[in-house]
Amino acid sequence: MTDEVTVDKTTSPLRRRRKTGELAVRGFLYTCGILSIAVTIGILWELGSESYLFFQDERVSILEFITGTEWLPKGGSFGIWPLVLGTFYISFIALVVAVPVGLAAAIYLSEYASRRVRGFFKPVLEVLVGIPTVVFGYFALTFMTPLLRDTIGTSVVGFFNILSAGIVVGILVVPLVSSLAEDALSAVPDSLRQAAYAMGASKMEVSLRVVVPAALSGIAAGVVVAMSRAVGETMVVTLAAGASARNFALGEDSLFGYILNPFQGAQAMTGYIAITASGDLAYNTIDYNSIFAIGLALFLITFALNALSRWFVNRYRQKYE
Repeated sequence: MTDEVTVDKTTSPLRRRRKTGELAVRGFLYTCGILSIAVTIGILWELGSESYLFFQDERVSILEFITGTEWLPKGGSFGIWPLVLGTFYISFIALVVAVPVGLAAAIYLSEYASRRVRGFFKPVLEVLVGIPTVVFGYFALTFMTPLLRDTIGTSVVGFFNILSAGIVVGILVVPLVSSLAEDALSAVPDSLRQAAYAMGASKMEVSLRVVVPAALSGIAAGVVVAMSRAVGETMVVTLAAGASARNFALGEDSLFGYILNPFQGAQAMTGYIAITASGDLAYNTIDYNSIFAIGLALFLITFALNALSRWFVNRYRQKYE
């Protein structure tokens, strides 16, 4: 027989004590969370209510908006695909630039660089995040575009083109890819590295065949977040990509000669919003309401990308003891 020992939770010194400062911090964090949710709901409500006015116009068809390939509000054409095409084409080029560069930088900082070198170069790399995007826009317009025109030819590369905007947006999101990827690589247990070295693997084999696959979920999440950042970029695409939508007709226009030609200009969703909103617009006009319809579509696309990122992390995350 063993005597049961009862502990009075009200008088035991082992009882968890909540300090006033801890309660204040928790309350502050809770308030910030509620506030962020409320702001998001408010933005979605505003976009939805104004978009409803856009679709209430007798000239606008929801089916045309979703499936149409010509965006010309003043002409009565409201197909969103030219703007979506410009947005995703620029984002694709940006990822082609940012992912290899950012991942290579992350592997170097995580696996090869010393602590002193990492402490110096990582903040320097992340300084790019603090540069105003309008500076990147003028960099694309005054440096990247002339460089492409001189290299490839002025008859091939237009003054406004998707390639220049995509490359500069890629440079813009490199710190995001490298930072998130480096955090994921650093989180891999060192025991995996030591086990690979014990099997005779080289430094490069350990980095590419052990560490990178183990951190794949975090790296992929960083890539998706970088894509969301590229999709939402405004100033670079407004200044460098062009101010008119690339309308097209499937089956009539050449796919690579016109529709997917990176050397000619196109308008992105954010570019249309910025240019249209900077003009003199009256409330409840078709141009005014179209801004919110495009904004709602952009919101849903970004939300879907972030949801995909979270799903990928939760699905493929590897937990180590």
